[in-house]
Amino acid sequence: MQELVERFRRHLEAEKRASPHTVRNYILNVEQLVTFMREKGRPLLPGAVDIPLLRSYLASLFGQNEPSTIARKLSSLRAFLRFLRREKVIEENVAMLLRPPKAKKALPSFLTVEQAGVLVEAPLAVAKVRDAALFEVLYGCGLRVSECVGLDLRDVEAEVLLVRAGKGKKDRVVPLGEKARRAIERWLPERLALRPVDDALFVNARGRRLTARSVRRFLDAHAQAASLPKTHPHALRHSYATHLLSSGADLRAIQELLGHASLKTTARYAHVDFEYLARAYQNHPHAGDVFKSGKK
Repeated sequence: MQELVERFRRHLEAEKRASPHTVRNYILNVEQLVTFMREKGRPLLPGAVDIPLLRSYLASLFGQNEPSTIARKLSSLRAFLRFLRREKVIEENVAMLLRPPKAKKALPSFLTVEQAGVLVEAPLAVAKVRDAALFEVLYGCGLRVSECVGLDLRDVEAEVLLVRAGKGKKDRVVPLGEKARRAIERWLPERLALRPVDDALFVNARGRRLTARSVRRFLDAHAQAASLPKTHPHALRHSYATHLLSSGADLRAIQELLGHASLKTTARYAHVDFEYLARAYQNHPHAGDVFKSGKK
């Protein structure tokens, strides 16, 4: 078996021209399987690598490895067995019959109510009226940054925003809160003074429509000035959803406001909200050990 592993190494280096890092990882992953076979008393022969063995090996990795790590190890074994099949050492690449574990989806990041308030109000401290309106719309209306910079003057009405051709090319209507409306009203005279080249609601110093990259740069600058953790525009949208949920809003209503095609996507905020509430509950002097023990 060790001789075959060395042949596989030469194959990766000479034929595949893989990087040293890739070669090292592939060989390490294959050698870990060989070690597992030795520990289980299996013969160190290519024919001994069958589906039960691979399933047992992958199962042994759970708990100590992330699903993405296990998937990479399986990918290395597939490549090794593919090489052995090409060399006519084995007849079938049984590793192809196994599915890699699904990677965990990271929960949306969000700001606390206090952090969101500080960030949204930070531009006013430096007379950045445009940025204040921009952040109020991102947080107060839960828009994607692309939707926000895509707004035109005609999309702003007395109590609603018209979001045209959002994700999936779908239009939707979202409520325009009083704070966001007033922030826009303060911005409009300054916008006019910049002589906009079109009807974009948010423009730069040259009167041209803002880009998503510009918004991220503005957000970084104001977060740093307000001594807040580094964040991103989508975190304001996540915060909008999480804070609505904390206030008792219905999950399906939040789905409509965010423009999600599937309730499953919106339901991720229920997990975020629970974690947030659990952490807050732990700070209560009479919280007990309910959350600390993992009971929910």
